Amino acid sequence: MLPRLSAQLHDPSGHAAIDATFFDRENASRHYCRRTDYRVQTLKATALVDTDTQAVLDVHCTTSRRHDTKIGEQVALQNAGDLLSLAADKGYDWMALRKELRDEDVKPLIKHRIFRPVDHAHNARVDGPRSRQRSMSESIFSTIKRTLGDAVRARTWYGQFREIVLMCAVHNMKRAL
Repeated sequence: MLPRLSAQLHDPSGHAAIDATFFDRENASRHYCRRTDYRVQTLKATALVDTDTQAVLDVHCTTSRRHDTKIGEQVALQNAGDLLSLAADKGYDWMALRKELRDEDVKPLIKHRIFRPVDHAHNARVDGPRSRQRSMSESIFSTIKRTLGDAVRARTWYGQFREIVLMCAVHNMKRAL
């Protein structure tokens, strides 16, 4: 809820991009790691970003190795009512995701991986100024990591999620100022 409220400071356009990055989990003491069975070293954060205002609309965090398409589907469908188009890289190439987005009246701007000659035609149809905006989410993650750090310091998973959400909300407020 916090990223969505802080993104409303910008007047979102409805054109979004989605991407994921990893945040390092701060190394705990060896004794703490053994005692609590603390093995995961990274936290995967997936962000939905408005391409015109560069505001973070939604964030999803996980420590599991779920594929980007499954996480992207969950994040995109939660926000489908506010979106006109969704740009993503080839890691989100999944026909079921495209179909669900079209059912929600969201134009998917996701490049196809090249398996057949017809995939070249699909990519030519998707190519345009809006699909080239998919790198905005990478730029925002880069800005957040440079200004606020690339590691989370909380010990619990929920605390780490809250820390990333706060990073995104601070980014949105800085952009609004």
